[in-house]
Amino acid sequence: MRFFLLFLLFFSSLFATIKDYTLLPSATKEQLECKYIKILDIKELDFSGVSEISGLAYKKNTLYAIGDSGYLYKFYIEIKNRKIATLKLKEKYALKDKHNKRLSKEYRDSEGLAFYKNKLLISFEGKHRVELFSLNAKEIKSVKINKKLTNYSSYDGKNKGLESVAYSKKYGVVTAPEVPLNNGKTHIIYAKHHIWKFKEHGVISDMVFMDKNRLLILLKEFSFFTRHRVSKLCMINLKKCKNTKCKPKVLAKLDSKDGWRLDNFEGLTKVGKNLYLVVSDDNNNIFQKTILVLFELSLSKS
Repeated sequence: MRFFLLFLLFFSSLFATIKDYTLLPSATKEQLECKYIKILDIKELDFSGVSEISGLAYKKNTLYAIGDSGYLYKFYIEIKNRKIATLKLKEKYALKDKHNKRLSKEYRDSEGLAFYKNKLLISFEGKHRVELFSLNAKEIKSVKINKKLTNYSSYDGKNKGLESVAYSKKYGVVTAPEVPLNNGKTHIIYAKHHIWKFKEHGVISDMVFMDKNRLLILLKEFSFFTRHRVSKLCMINLKKCKNTKCKPKVLAKLDSKDGWRLDNFEGLTKVGKNLYLVVSDDNNNIFQKTILVLFELSLSKS
């Protein structure tokens, strides 16, 4: 069986394509909305059997990606001269429980991804939770999260759950629902015993620690009727929050009205000093794309 799966992976890799994608508009005024970031490379990905990527985690030329249907993808990635030089799919795993059985459908809506030492934290929607998995996608244990997140009736819906997860030695595991609980107007980030609040438009798609105290947050806005999209990156310095209230700094705002060719950006990870990757979820839809963007942040300590 293992040989058969490896053969399928090799066969599907023959049909994998990576090509350049144009995200930026031709006008220059929009650059003022993202003066803190510099887009270095953009690739459109087409790997057979890979879809709905909503979370990323990176370590030593290995890029893990999580799909909404309970699949974990392992890529070899090489970044040279600030470009995505190589991206190869090495493994595809179905998430499995402690008994080595695939997670049942209602438990496999995996969304967020982050490293915890040499293991992976995965956040879920539907059955809103965070769990620890091995690098080959086997469940190790459930992670204790803030008690306010354990009341499912507080969420705006099954698909408005824990879209993101991040980890630092100082703050531990942090996560957040896409939209505030109980129809609140203020976004809240939750650690096990602490919260941080901030106001910003959009839903939280992902977040990653930039360093010891600064958290980079990816938000998005989308209108089903007009197809209008906005992708936004903002930064919060948790150390400077006062009485749980934080002041986000918007680093980039990309608006489709200004000509940006946006898709459903949901995954974010750090890949080097001031270097980050963001990826779009194609929703398993032939009219959408999986777009991987490499960008650099340029800002002083804030």
